[in-house]
Amino acid sequence: MGKTSTVSARIEPGLKENAEQIFHRLGLTATQAITLFYKQVELREGLPFDVVIPNRITRQTFDDTDAGRNLIVCKDTEDMFDKLGI
Repeated sequence: MGKTSTVSARIEPGLKENAEQIFHRLGLTATQAITLFYKQVELREGLPFDVVIPNRITRQTFDDTDAGRNLIVCKDTEDMFDKLGI
């Protein structure tokens, strides 16, 4: 079927540029990526990912990470697993 419909949206220029660079690395055009998204919405009858409001603990973790607080730094995966106790 021929393409006869247009989607138009205003987004931040930086977001558009960053996303299109990723599309390029994936071998996709913006049109192809948008088509994939729409197709997944159609197939799943909803968004193809969870959309949730972060809970209090998650928001605090985001804030702490952004501020550089309460971080655990690991020198490698072995150190990380040791610190996790696994």
